Amino acid sequence: MPLGKRIAAPAEKPPGPHAGNPSPQAEGFTLFQAEEPGYTFDDIILNHDTYDAIQDVLALYGKRELLFDQWGLGATHKKQNRAGINLYGHPGTGKSMAAHAIAHQLGKKLLIVDYSQIESKYVGETAKNLVAMFQYAKDSQSIIFFDEADALLSRRVTNMSNSTDVSVNQTRSVLLVLINDYDDLILFATNFITNYDPAFIRRIPAHIKFELPDEENRRRLWRMYIPRKMPTDADIQKLAADYSGVSGADISNAVLNASLRAARREEKLVCHACFAEAIERIISSKADNSGLGEQASRRTVSEDYVKEQFGGVLPK
Repeated sequence: MPLGKRIAAPAEKPPGPHAGNPSPQAEGFTLFQAEEPGYTFDDIILNHDTYDAIQDVLALYGKRELLFDQWGLGATHKKQNRAGINLYGHPGTGKSMAAHAIAHQLGKKLLIVDYSQIESKYVGETAKNLVAMFQYAKDSQSIIFFDEADALLSRRVTNMSNSTDVSVNQTRSVLLVLINDYDDLILFATNFITNYDPAFIRRIPAHIKFELPDEENRRRLWRMYIPRKMPTDADIQKLAADYSGVSGADISNAVLNASLRAARREEKLVCHACFAEAIERIISSKADNSGLGEQASRRTVSEDYVKEQFGGVLPK
C-alpha cells in the first residue's frame, strides 16, 4: 500500500581531489530524515492474533518497571530491555502500515530505511552509513524501520571470491553489532523471512507473522475501501465469501480498478460485477506471477507403460 515519503539518498557528486572513500556526512549531505507516522492502528485491519502479538511486545514500554524491577527480569534478561520486532508475511497485509502505527502509539518519529538508501559503491562505505544511521536515530530518538529488510539481513557469503563478497559480509557483521548494542526499538518488515541470516533471527526478540485476512476481515476491508458515497450495488458479504487468499492491498486495488472501469463506461453506479471482475483479475495475475498457471503435474509410471507408448522399445 502506498506510504509516505521515503528517505532521499543524496545524489552522487563527481569525485574531487580527495576522492576514494567519500563520506556523505563529511561532504555535508543529509542522508537521513525521520518522519511523522502516517498511520495509526485505527487505519489498519489486522487479525486479532497479529494485533495482540504487537501489543504484547509494546508492553515493554508501558510495563518496564513491573517487568524488570518488580518481577526481576532486569537480573535475568539484561539485554532484553529494548525491543526489536520483525513483521513478516504475505505482501499487502499491512506490515509497513503497522510500523507507522507502532511509532504513532509510542509517540515517536519513524526513520524508514532500505538498502538502496545506504548502499555505496565504495567498499566499506555502506557499513559507515549504517553506523551514521543508528547514531542519527539515537540522537533524534526515532524508531528505525528497515523496510524490505531481507535486502540487508540476508545470509552472509560463505565462499568469498572478491571484494564485493568481503564488503557484503562486513556490512552484515557491522549491522549485527549495531542491532545487538542498540537500546531502543528497531522494526523490520519482509515478505521473505527465509532469506534472513540465522544470526539476525536470533538477535530480533519478536517475530510477528501477518496472515492474509480471514472472511470477517475481508468483509471489513471491502467495507472500508468502498466509499460510503460511492453509488454501488456491491454485495460485500458475497465478495468477502467468494474471494479468499487476497490481501488488503488486493482489495484496495480492486476497488480502484472497478471504479475506473465504471467511470470510463459512464455507468451510473459501480456494480457488483465490476468489483468481482477486478478482484478476479488480481487473483489471476498473482497466480501467473507464482507460476501456478504453468505448473506441470508429475506421476510415476511403470516400465511396461513406457514400452507400450514407444511401440515396445524403450527410448535410448
